[in-house]
Amino acid sequence: MFEITPTEWIGYLASIILMISFLMKNIITLRTINSIGAILFIIYGFMLATSWPIIITNVFILGVNLIYLTKHFTSKAEE
Repeated sequence: MFEITPTEWIGYLASIILMISFLMKNIITLRTINSIGAILFIIYGFMLATSWPIIITNVFILGVNLIYLTKHFTSKAEE
């Protein structure tokens, strides 16, 4: 039969969350949900016996999202 491993579940979940993030109209919501997807992809990369291309790409994406979210919330706090 068709069996899905826990690693594949994490990969599919990460993919679905990433796709959902791009449906968001609000950029803050998009970056937040996209960050969750990136974190899951980082976990997935480690579960694949350390797939560095997946890990490096998603650490970068997560970092960019966090930078922009931090800028947004610090500029709102100053107002």
